[in-house]
Amino acid sequence: MTRVKLLQIILLIGITFLAGYYFGVNKVNLGWKNYQPLLSVVSKEPPAGLTDVNFTPFWSVWQKLYASYYDKTKLDPQKMLNGAIAGMVQSLGDPFTVYLPPANNSDFKQGLAGQFSGIGAELGVKDKNIIVISPLDGSPAKKVGIKAGDIIAAVDGVSTAGWSIGQAVEKIRGPKGSIVTLSIFHKDSTKKDDIKITRDIITVKSVEMKIQKAQCNDKECKEVTEGKTCSSNCIDYAYIRLSQFGDNTNQEWTNLISDFSNKIKSDDKIKGIVLDLRNNPGGYLSDAAFISSEFLDKGKIVVWEEQANLDRKAMYVERDGKLTNTEIIVLINKGSASASEIVAGALRDNGRAVLVGETTFGKGTIQTAEDLGSGAGLHITIAKWLTPDGTWVNEKGLSPDVVAALDEKNPDIDNQLEKAIFELIK
Repeated sequence: MTRVKLLQIILLIGITFLAGYYFGVNKVNLGWKNYQPLLSVVSKEPPAGLTDVNFTPFWSVWQKLYASYYDKTKLDPQKMLNGAIAGMVQSLGDPFTVYLPPANNSDFKQGLAGQFSGIGAELGVKDKNIIVISPLDGSPAKKVGIKAGDIIAAVDGVSTAGWSIGQAVEKIRGPKGSIVTLSIFHKDSTKKDDIKITRDIITVKSVEMKIQKAQCNDKECKEVTEGKTCSSNCIDYAYIRLSQFGDNTNQEWTNLISDFSNKIKSDDKIKGIVLDLRNNPGGYLSDAAFISSEFLDKGKIVVWEEQANLDRKAMYVERDGKLTNTEIIVLINKGSASASEIVAGALRDNGRAVLVGETTFGKGTIQTAEDLGSGAGLHITIAKWLTPDGTWVNEKGLSPDVVAALDEKNPDIDNQLEKAIFELIK
């Protein structure tokens, strides 16, 4: 059964979008009119009931290309078909409704399963620019300084102007050990930065839980990083990091949460939880509901789903959560998208959490992933989602209750996290 997904396009999917609509060969006789393509068309009949669309121009163009195009080596029927399908999907103007040829569909599934080859970043389109939604934790992209919100102006010296997500992905993907150069404009900067990135195998661990220490006074808190000790005014807090909502997220969560929640509830020194959703690009809607349910009472609304006819259906908490009374601060930024926005919105609207950080990405639609018989895939936007209070975040995002931006001049200091810790003890 198809799982309903909130999908972000994971880098290295490599969707093949071909722009083949104009060939400029009017009235030019190239002398190849008798060329016959070496292929057979299995089916060219339109679906039953589709009587008001004339497919003759499509097949006319197909035949004329085979008859007249000068470079026969470029006439790949499967690529032409993929390009035609991709063009049909692109005509909707929805960057999250996409067609994936078989190899790309397989890559996408591997990404949600937690392992793929590439630079480790999620892409999006905003204001007609190819942007980084978020770099994955520990990825080559993050190690070289790629940040959420960065604009990718060029790939290996080729401008990305007018590119779709799929075109960008196709150029950026590649095998382990190979190098790609991205021309980047960081947020609020007019200086182009050419960054070389060595591709690698990306393994995504989606859940991390640990007890941390911080040193606090009545004005601020300072994180006590690994290897350092806290000598005075020390507090303990629980840190939970969710990097995505993928195939293994629920199981990873289940494996850790029982012991972790018992530790939190049995130790009075632990002030509460910081749930870090920064740079979490999303994933499965069902996972977002499952994680939210750990912190909300049974019967509470997690999210509303709204269809094209404006009918709304609520998704409720259906289980007993282990942390329904523990104080929570949620960390968000511009790389928090879709499923992570659902969790943040559900916890805030139900009065369970304060949001700290930056305004989120703003992806308020739901996609279903359909496997086609050929091994290809089709992601279709089927609805939009709203927070429990009825807010649609699309292209607006969730605004934080407490604004905190990272200090670019001091990258080793996580002042957003420190602000979140301080909110726990206020």
